[in-house]
Amino acid sequence: MSQPAVSPGSSGADIRVTLPDGSARTYPAGTTGAGVAASIGAGLAKAALAIRLDGALKDLATPITQDAKLEIVTLKDRNEAELLELIRHDGAHVLAQAVQELFPGTQITFGPATEDGFYYDFVRDEPFTPEDFGRIEQRMAEIVKRDLPITREEWPAAKAVEYFKSIGETYKAEWVDEIAKRGEAISIYRQGDTWLDLCMGPHMPSTGKLPVAFKLMKVSGAYWRGDARNRQLQRVYATAWRDQKELDAYLKRLEEAEKRDHRRLGKDMGLFHQQEEAAGMVFWHPKGWTLYRTLERYMRNRLERAKYQEVKTPQLVDRKLWEASGHWEKFRENMYIAENEEGIRDYAADDSQRIFALKPMNCPCHVQIFNQGLKSYRDLPLRMAEFGSCHRFEPGGALHGIMRVRNFTQDDAHIFCTEDQIISESKEFCDLLQAVYTDMGFTDIKVKFSDRPAKRAGSDATWDKAEAALKDACTASGLDYTLNPGEGAFYGPKLEFVLRDTIGRDWQCGTLQVDFVLPERLDADYVGADGARHRPVMLHRAILGSFERFIGILLEHYAGRLPLWMAPLQAVVAPIVSDCDDYAQKVADALDAAGLRVDTDLRNEKINYKIRELSLAKVPVILVVGKKEAEQGTVTLRRLGEEKQETIALADALARLTTEARMPGAPAPAISA
Repeated sequence: MSQPAVSPGSSGADIRVTLPDGSARTYPAGTTGAGVAASIGAGLAKAALAIRLDGALKDLATPITQDAKLEIVTLKDRNEAELLELIRHDGAHVLAQAVQELFPGTQITFGPATEDGFYYDFVRDEPFTPEDFGRIEQRMAEIVKRDLPITREEWPAAKAVEYFKSIGETYKAEWVDEIAKRGEAISIYRQGDTWLDLCMGPHMPSTGKLPVAFKLMKVSGAYWRGDARNRQLQRVYATAWRDQKELDAYLKRLEEAEKRDHRRLGKDMGLFHQQEEAAGMVFWHPKGWTLYRTLERYMRNRLERAKYQEVKTPQLVDRKLWEASGHWEKFRENMYIAENEEGIRDYAADDSQRIFALKPMNCPCHVQIFNQGLKSYRDLPLRMAEFGSCHRFEPGGALHGIMRVRNFTQDDAHIFCTEDQIISESKEFCDLLQAVYTDMGFTDIKVKFSDRPAKRAGSDATWDKAEAALKDACTASGLDYTLNPGEGAFYGPKLEFVLRDTIGRDWQCGTLQVDFVLPERLDADYVGADGARHRPVMLHRAILGSFERFIGILLEHYAGRLPLWMAPLQAVVAPIVSDCDDYAQKVADALDAAGLRVDTDLRNEKINYKIRELSLAKVPVILVVGKKEAEQGTVTLRRLGEEKQETIALADALARLTTEARMPGAPAPAISA
């Protein structure tokens, strides 16, 4: 076995390192991850990119000073998301170095990894253009080929400020001051001898470890520190993957996603539009509203069978309730405020002004309903649902069609229960959620466990109890999950349910949150079997998340070719010649009587033109009728996306289509031709 590397100044005491296969090895304290990899084998040492030390990603050069669990991270690592973040973090530094080598005088600011890539914000007088991308990518590949060592150093704040000012990096110097105020270490990463950046890491051991599977995507504007009063920077977006095959697959997915863009489909299908006078809000057209109401009806049926009670709560609520719930302190910047002269007069006695807020969420209002009248343990669990219209201020740059809006409707519900009921209620909810997703056409579902955030309400003991309860519920439900550190709601931990669509994109939709905080803050209680007052536990849960966003996801998942039960317009009857208009109307009336959403296309156009237009509008079924069909009482069925067509009796078409169009879980309809 080769001698493991030991950091300078090591005490020489032995430590025990446990590997993923359960085996343990003993090393001198201060041994690095690189040393452990080398002791296992030359192949692993060459492939090693980083280590996972007691679950936390660290540099290979990190000294191991106490007993620990250790994983060597390679390009075949089990945690794809964490590995890609490491690759993209290194990619951002290589991009920054390439830009500064090609365009001297350019300042660098921030360059984080993102969901599908990374970006870096630059300060440069001349604008970047797509024509620059090829040169930058070539220089990035050269930097990778140089295989520059990447090393970490810690500097005193004064030294870092002086250094960055001396090389004209004023933005970096400003940020060092911010870090120093927080009492954090000033962490510097070098690439080779001449280039360095302010960064917390971790990073791979050299630039040569970065796969040459990256591509610059676009450039846009961004303000320094997100403040429009500051200088506008140039943000260069890029993507990076483990190999060329993954990069090619991603680029193909982007091309497919562009074809599936819900904004384009919404226009082609006549579903909705948006305009500046109501930025971040949706104008639903008749067909779009039909789709919306179909999903709402489906969810209502599901909730009624699951014994939820539907409620409706006000849109405007006095700030006093939001202060009591904690939302005013934690969420105020995202709330819309309303005040008027009448409100001022109402409060004239105490010289204060009455302020209302449009509700950004429904939970405090649901507690108000729970608090009306005395509740007993026999009333629990109480499942309270609302299709609640909410408003949240989202920055203009974050808005995206109907996927990210300022006014949305949640399929929201809150379950008030005892601590003993958390596991059974969570399991029932998870079963309901998975049934809904299956009906919607999603079978690939991942679960993330989001634990306590830095900005939160409630004691650590309360959070310990809530997190333990939610983990027990996962075990009881047979759910595997990955940890999503620090991303819980401010009042409790949560499960996030992530759907993967037909082109491999992930969408976080459903949530389940365990909350001990809000019932305490809003003084909710029930009488237990012992005759004493107890706080209920509040489970916050949603399945679709918001109707607006979920409709956008459905449109892109299906590329507009929605299942027949969901399609806002299920069928169109199109006569070949005007002499068949009466028969076309008779067919449409029969379909309508059977409960199908149907229309006729009686335009004086050729049938092929009609079919092209109706296909663009994503009509699932076109029933073509001519003189022969009128004489024989038949129809010719054409399915969206299929060249094949078939001629069948009208009665058979009715039976087939009504069966296909039946909403999941709904009773079979009566049929009459």
